[in-house]
Amino acid sequence: MKEHKGANSFISERQTVVTIGTFDGVHAGHRKIIERLVNSAHANNLDSVVLTFFPHPRMVLQKESGIQLINTIDERKQLLEQTGIDHLVIHPFTHQFSRLTALEFVRDILVNKLKAKKIIIGYDHRFGRNRTADIDDLKNFGEEFGFEVEEISQQDVEQVAVSSTKIRNALLEGRVERANMYLQHPFTLTGTIVKGRGIGKELGFPTANLEVKEEYKLIPKNGVYVIRTVIDGEQVYGMMNIGTNPTVGGKEKTIESYFFDIDKDLYGKQLQIELLVRIRDEKKFGSVNDLKLAMKQDQAFSRQYIKDNYDK
Repeated sequence: MKEHKGANSFISERQTVVTIGTFDGVHAGHRKIIERLVNSAHANNLDSVVLTFFPHPRMVLQKESGIQLINTIDERKQLLEQTGIDHLVIHPFTHQFSRLTALEFVRDILVNKLKAKKIIIGYDHRFGRNRTADIDDLKNFGEEFGFEVEEISQQDVEQVAVSSTKIRNALLEGRVERANMYLQHPFTLTGTIVKGRGIGKELGFPTANLEVKEEYKLIPKNGVYVIRTVIDGEQVYGMMNIGTNPTVGGKEKTIESYFFDIDKDLYGKQLQIELLVRIRDEKKFGSVNDLKLAMKQDQAFSRQYIKDNYDK
């Protein structure tokens, strides 16, 4: 997969099949569209192109909405690379870009820059200034500029019964297993391990404090989760607490992980941590000993869950 920072930097010797969207989560519905894109490109000796945008349009046009995204842009790139597409175009979404008319977007971006011979798009896709143009307008432009439009029907879209909004809601409710089912891959948190308060070590559970720098990244509901990651090429399991650690007087929200069967200095490491299942809510215990007991129970649950589901 070749990555292009905007349509202006796109280069391809062949004409293309293009699909357009934000693709947050790269979930089952997105994958169905992209599979159709890749197959169509192969069948017609064309290059497959995913045109996506960053920042998310709502982060620019509706700043007050405070949208939280399933993926950081780097996570989205990583997931899209796995789909077999030829080109990923990440076009900067700005106020100026949002003012392009439908004609300007189609003519200047899709046809002149991306060499579109075919566009695969959902039945409800809208585009152009104030999102006034629809699929019928795109088909009319296709006749004018010589590209085909393949419409993904309402029935096809609804058969998947999944959306980025449903996934976000599931994560905010702590239903990470449901979110992972929709995504068809585990939800991840990516960040750097930084120094924390060191309280986990005092409790006998030395934790790694994950700092996620992207403020737009969705953080799931507070609580304790079973997790998996790769450290120095080795797959490692553990448990994660998202919350404020109220039992020990915590105030700020942290993401702390305790990894099983590993004794390494993790400070400064970049980790991508998969959340597998949620164990329980975060709660304020009556004493530190009660907290320790709960953490031992969390560990026992986690190890059994891993044994039942992953130690095959």
